[in-house]
Amino acid sequence: MLTTAVTPGSPNWLDLTSPDTADSATFYATVLGWTFAAPDPEDGSHGLFRQYGRTVAAVGPVGADDGDPAWTISFCSLDVDRTAELVETAGGLVHTTASDAAATAAAAAVPLATLAEARTLHCTDPTGARFAVRQPGRTPGLEAVTEPGTFCWAECYSVDAEAAKAFYRAVFAWQEQDVPFGEAMYTVLTPAGGGTDDAHGGLMQLSPEHTAAGTGSHWLPYFEVPNVDAAVALAERLRATVRTAPTDVHGVGRLAQLADPYGAVFAVITSAASSG
Repeated sequence: MLTTAVTPGSPNWLDLTSPDTADSATFYATVLGWTFAAPDPEDGSHGLFRQYGRTVAAVGPVGADDGDPAWTISFCSLDVDRTAELVETAGGLVHTTASDAAATAAAAAVPLATLAEARTLHCTDPTGARFAVRQPGRTPGLEAVTEPGTFCWAECYSVDAEAAKAFYRAVFAWQEQDVPFGEAMYTVLTPAGGGTDDAHGGLMQLSPEHTAAGTGSHWLPYFEVPNVDAAVALAERLRATVRTAPTDVHGVGRLAQLADPYGAVFAVITSAASSG
């Protein structure tokens, strides 16, 4: 399960890009119970989503290089420059270079953590899924996960699951466990050195039906909710689109996939442990 610990290779930040951050803030506040802290003009363009005063995600405007509105999952690295090399060696793309906070810190002879919230790289894996790599700074990461209304699972759907697994294995050294999922196979992902209880996400092959419909490789964040059906009904009233209707998955829970009013995809789940 996800934790707020600084663990290399695990998800530790979540960003939403939106053409209307205020409207998106209202949507997620209503569906997930978040509050919105608007950005400080001196600190940048990204605001924060909070749950009981704890940061659970960030939101900013869609930039020229961001593409469509989307959620981006960041994975922890203690050395983003080295991780960038691994991404490129394994066949991925690095879209943005890390901030120069490290060089500034070295010149000033002070720790990086005192000068920057984090250093972040935006990348794409060889199958087309976008993700980010984040080196913690003054802000270690999200302050609440796995609780109702917070990020609880990261899932990758890929047009080439085997190529995606090989890539992430090379970059993050994730441990993998393949489990049957209907007629398909689902790969549970765990940070290097972690145990079964440390799993943070999964990866699976997109079906021919999805690829024929134009769905490409992507990462999908899951949010824990007390009642999936209620969350989906509320989201629909707020102009969200249901991509996958609420479904029970044995041993996992009840889940559904949605696209928010601007097209950013996400999932909601009432985990089996939470509902039982």
